[in-house]
Amino acid sequence: MSAREFAYEYADEYERVREACALRDEWLAYGLSARPAERADAEDAVGEIYRLLGEAPPRFEWVASPAAALDAVRDEPGFRAGSLRHADRPQSARASPLPERLARMESALRHRLGEAVTEPWTPPWSHRGPLPPGTAAEEAVAAGLPVQRVLRTAVRDALKASVADAVRAAVRHRVGSVSGLMTWYGQHDAHWVGYYDVCARVGAARYRSRDAAELRLWARLARATGWWWAAPGRCVMAERPTVVRTEPAPPAVNGEIRLHRDDGPAVRFADGSTVHALHGTVVPQWVVTGPTVERIHAEPNIEVRRSAIERIGWGAYVEQAGLELVGTADDPGNPGFRLSLYDVPAGVWGRPGRLLLTVNGSVEPDGLRRRYGLGVPAHLDDPLDAAGWTYGVSGQQYAQLVRRT
Repeated sequence: MSAREFAYEYADEYERVREACALRDEWLAYGLSARPAERADAEDAVGEIYRLLGEAPPRFEWVASPAAALDAVRDEPGFRAGSLRHADRPQSARASPLPERLARMESALRHRLGEAVTEPWTPPWSHRGPLPPGTAAEEAVAAGLPVQRVLRTAVRDALKASVADAVRAAVRHRVGSVSGLMTWYGQHDAHWVGYYDVCARVGAARYRSRDAAELRLWARLARATGWWWAAPGRCVMAERPTVVRTEPAPPAVNGEIRLHRDDGPAVRFADGSTVHALHGTVVPQWVVTGPTVERIHAEPNIEVRRSAIERIGWGAYVEQAGLELVGTADDPGNPGFRLSLYDVPAGVWGRPGRLLLTVNGSVEPDGLRRRYGLGVPAHLDDPLDAAGWTYGVSGQQYAQLVRRT
């Protein structure tokens, strides 16, 4: 089949994938929304979910943030799964704790929706194995993959990386958790709600009417509100954030983003609770507002430490920390740039070691190449040996590289 014949034969698939990517971006916008919650719509959807569970609509309590919600629900057993001892639990499913029944309801729905997204026969010329990370949607269609499989990468995986892994996980990290407490995520459920909604809207799935109706309830919540917690007779709902700042997450071929803001919090709620993040790494506020060598050396988390050093600059850090230069060399894997190896005495990072300063072999989204540092063992005295060690090869082998990334 020629390229022209292929393009003609699969014109419909290209169009469906383009439509799916546009719908994905709509769902990403819901997941990142910093607008006030649409309270009436959210309460109506939750009331319908309670009705499906055989419960009367609850009394609603709105709070400014997930952190405030945890304070409101942490001591209330009705919000927890398994709040009754196993021996005391009634046998009927109706009598199980409401959060457990709600979790089962959501899990069962997602299972049924997943079964409905069936994958058709794959043509013989199709790329049968997994495509490399960073494959764009149209490239996947050109490889002969069915639309359903393309949507997994271009919609499901992209939304999960951006909404669940980047934003929801960061807020969760800052808020903390309470044992047994079950949370539903509203806009941050957009990764799965959006995926199944997109599949239906581009004709990649057909759901039973009951399942489609349940999906619409979860979609209304994802479009309308932030996180929420359910108990018999009471539902605590958190407002959406007032600030969400992001940047493309390399290679971002399917619209993936990560949290980033270098002059304030990447996420802020109306009550002042915040999440600070630099290039996707959640960091304490001091990393953004006041990084110092003393704070860096006291920081046990290597990713936070790296982010703080990058804030003041690797060159400034080396000078302020008083690190002693061991040696330098031209970087054969990155022509035009040099490798610099420094001694890191015991007590600085917890144990003796060496710091290799190098320049990224690929260009960042802003068009620049970042200078960065890598910790290497203390016995390495040659910058080439240190660079090779980071790749699992000898210095001699590293020197033969054509170019690294």
